[in-house]
Amino acid sequence: MGLSNLGIFHTAIGVIAIVSAIASYIKYGKINLAALSGKTYFYCTMITSLTALGISKHGGFNAGHVFSLLIVVLVSVAYFLYQKKQGNNRNRYFENFCLSFSFFLSWIPTVNETFTRIPIGHPLAKAPSDPIIGGTLLFLLIIFVAGSIYQYRKQRKINLS
Repeated sequence: MGLSNLGIFHTAIGVIAIVSAIASYIKYGKINLAALSGKTYFYCTMITSLTALGISKHGGFNAGHVFSLLIVVLVSVAYFLYQKKQGNNRNRYFENFCLSFSFFLSWIPTVNETFTRIPIGHPLAKAPSDPIIGGTLLFLLIIFVAGSIYQYRKQRKINLS
């Protein structure tokens, strides 16, 4: 498997971020920054994304680093919008989308790295182009789109009441 100490830390914090996001989705239908699960997702995602910048399989700047920076921007924008909560429910649409999109983007390197490493010795996929990775990411994209539509409709009901 060959993970560095930074890689192990990055992975552990990333798992906490994913579990927190899923808990928030189950309880609130979104990543709720007002709740402990949402705050945990925010902070762990920031740490995971920033530590990813120090990890490189092939040396130098790569696509994983671009994902990390984009995720940092998305969760930062969402946090900014969350802070501007009073009096502007339209911000909730963008806040929800940014958090959900950051969560979806987090899955791309997660699926790739997991499927090309586990089980040790006989990983599920040999390369990022393997069909099992593509199929899994397509499934996650469908869930993201359906979840975004659900969040939009739920937020619209809140805004209209």
